[in-house]
Amino acid sequence: MNAFPSPPPSSSSSSNFTLFTHSKNSNYLFKFSLKLPVLPLPCCSLGDSSTSTTVLDKNVISSKDNSRNAVSQRDSNFEGALVVRRPVMEFSGDDSDDEEQQKKEEIVEDDKPNVSAIDTGLNKFAKKMPMFEPSRMGPDSKEKPLTVNLDLALYRAKVLARKFQYEEAELILQKCLFYWPEDGRAYVALGKILSKQSKTDQAKELYEKGCQATQGENSYIWQCWAVLEMKMGNVRRARELFDAATVADKRHVAAWHGWAVLELKQGNLKKARNLLAKGLEYCGQNEYIYQTLALLEAKANRYQQARYLFDQATKCNPKSCASWLAWAQMEVEQENYRAARQLFEKAVQASPKNRFSWHVWGLFEANLGNIDKGTKLLKIGHALNPRDAVLLQSLALLEYKHSTANLARVLFRRASELDPRHQPVWFAWGWMEWKEGNLNTARELYRKALRIDSNSESAARCLQAWGVLEQRAGNLTAARRLFRSSLNINSQSYVTWMTWATMEEDQGNSVRAEEIRNLYFQQRTEVVDDASWVMGFLDIIDPAIDRLKRLFKLDPNSYNMPPDTSRNISGTNKSLVDLGSPSSISNDDKESDFDLDAFIIKRLSLDPSNLEVQLGTPKSSSVKRSQAPRRIWKSYSRIAKSVS
Repeated sequence: MNAFPSPPPSSSSSSNFTLFTHSKNSNYLFKFSLKLPVLPLPCCSLGDSSTSTTVLDKNVISSKDNSRNAVSQRDSNFEGALVVRRPVMEFSGDDSDDEEQQKKEEIVEDDKPNVSAIDTGLNKFAKKMPMFEPSRMGPDSKEKPLTVNLDLALYRAKVLARKFQYEEAELILQKCLFYWPEDGRAYVALGKILSKQSKTDQAKELYEKGCQATQGENSYIWQCWAVLEMKMGNVRRARELFDAATVADKRHVAAWHGWAVLELKQGNLKKARNLLAKGLEYCGQNEYIYQTLALLEAKANRYQQARYLFDQATKCNPKSCASWLAWAQMEVEQENYRAARQLFEKAVQASPKNRFSWHVWGLFEANLGNIDKGTKLLKIGHALNPRDAVLLQSLALLEYKHSTANLARVLFRRASELDPRHQPVWFAWGWMEWKEGNLNTARELYRKALRIDSNSESAARCLQAWGVLEQRAGNLTAARRLFRSSLNINSQSYVTWMTWATMEEDQGNSVRAEEIRNLYFQQRTEVVDDASWVMGFLDIIDPAIDRLKRLFKLDPNSYNMPPDTSRNISGTNKSLVDLGSPSSISNDDKESDFDLDAFIIKRLSLDPSNLEVQLGTPKSSSVKRSQAPRRIWKSYSRIAKSVS
């Protein structure tokens, strides 16, 4: 053997070992002395069970020695001794408080017989490190809520926005952005709320931040931003944003369709068709694309192709209320009233609570002279949507035309309370007051409408109507200024140009009147469609929802174009095309089997004999609901409040 350790000494704190080794010369042995500190371990004896729980002798290593060196000062001076030191850490705070806390911990530790010295030291070390105590790390260390809270918060914000409680909805969405900045849904929802309040600059900044947070990969934010720019008239910027949306996700059908609608408004029909074709190529069959193509066909007087495309749209989604309504509108324009009524019935069956279906159907019946049925349909829509201002506006106009102005005023006032930023309500109310001879009241209502948005299509109509008011009152200078302001917003308005020219002619300024007419024809833009594109696209989105609001003399295009007298001649348009339609729609005079009263009783739980307009603040919907959904809603509300 090369090494022979010497017998261990009696000291328990350290041990001396003598080592022998051979040198190159076998006649000599080298001797080394090495002193190793030994940490005493619990002693166990098989014979005595009482000693099995014995811990470190408190006299061997005190807490004071353990906090410094495990080797005595005398031994540490030895050159060959191994010294184990604890890391020295600097902590903020009062040293006296730390010492007192340390003494208390030592007293507690003495009462714990099964804790080793190593565990004790690690516990003390962990307590002084903030990383082991999240509460000491500050607000940034808060635990992130579960994703389900995001879904519930977004739903709660959506409900609040429907009730026009925009401030509460904004607070919830801001918290969503704080906790989930990478999720694009909160940006889209908050941007739409800001847009509804005409806070366009804030909405644009929000969309830009959202695109940066999502690294430009969220096509929904790009598309919403593009729609906002399109509404503001920034066509070039809108094109760039639609392009970015399609690059982010080529299967995002709303981006292709929105871009196509933009090109249609600019008169670029071929570009629009190419975009719709790409939407079908990348996204597959879609009812909105079929519907938009059908509207293009109807505009070009190709009604058979339009009916085929509408039929394809309803087959893609039988629950698409917009497709049924757009198809019904085309049949109304062709004076196929029987087919149109059947399509309206299918629309309300597809989406019983959709406000547009009841609204447009009610206007259809009222324009045919069925005032009672039209009023009933509008009241059904109001019962299902008690906070919709548009339905109340139409009811007010019907009441004014066929009943009294006082009831119409009450309905207008209620509509303005439900949605104070809905321009057509103020405009229509002002028009009624002008007809009643209340000029000052009408002027004030027109001013309120213009304060909401002075650059919209409704603002152009409001300025034109106000100009007529001033013309009838003899304020010609004010009338000219109002007509000019209206044309600055919409230079394509045939009604405004001709009204202005007529006023000048009545004043004996025939030369000026002729100049105004010439200006209209010089700046007028016309879009000529061709039929060459039809060949491969019959197997080919979102209809312009404005088309549903333009029914029965509500079409802005009719405001921009001269009236077509041929439409007033019965059967003129029928002779242009074959009125053959799909088998589901008939044109005979047989009465429909659709029972409106039975439908609203069975499907909507409404009483046909009690459809009065709610003039007070609606506390709850008139539709009866089962108990289960109410319990689910309450639980959702409680969970969503954890985020708010």
